[in-house]
Amino acid sequence: MAEPKAKPEKIEKAKAEKVEKTEKAEKTEKVKAEAVSRLKTYYKEKVVPALMKNFGYGNIMQVPKVEKVTINVGVGMATQNPKIVDLAVAELTSIVGQKVVITKAKKSISNFKLRAGVQVGVMATLRGNRMYMFLDKFFSIVLPRIRDFKGVSNKSFDGRGNYTLGLKEQTIFPEINIDKVERVMGMNICFTTTAPTDNEAHALLKELGMPFQK
Repeated sequence: MAEPKAKPEKIEKAKAEKVEKTEKAEKTEKVKAEAVSRLKTYYKEKVVPALMKNFGYGNIMQVPKVEKVTINVGVGMATQNPKIVDLAVAELTSIVGQKVVITKAKKSISNFKLRAGVQVGVMATLRGNRMYMFLDKFFSIVLPRIRDFKGVSNKSFDGRGNYTLGLKEQTIFPEINIDKVERVMGMNICFTTTAPTDNEAHALLKELGMPFQK
């Protein structure tokens, strides 16, 4: 017997759903592209001239820039409950939009019941477009969501032009659904720049939108 043909209504519905998915995907990519373009354009048109004027750079290649952003999530409790690592991987992946790396203990520490090779953290390194997307979101959306936020510290530079800050919880990121969070986890975020001094790195991050304390 010949197989029954699909009803015209179902075919049209399937086509409409496919078109809708395509339009959503295109819209998402457009938003991402605009985010990258906005920050890159701002850096080239506003930040670079401002830094050249303030520090007297003779060549545009001397102007510092953000080289990479590294995000580390510690999951020390994973020694007792390995499932925590999977949760951290899923949440950090949704935040950064790329594959993350699971870090392992390099040596055993008996006082902490830690053995070499045990999974103790999750990390991600952002560069290029994903980095600019993260910076744009982090400065304008994430940090203002911190309760009683009054700006980030001016003293968290390492002496070589890099800046590190810590967050107490991952729920301030818009990608995280608070209702589905099983465990609050903090993270450290390091901004690595090409600036030779902390003063120049501070000026760079401030011009890009980092809300430092006054």
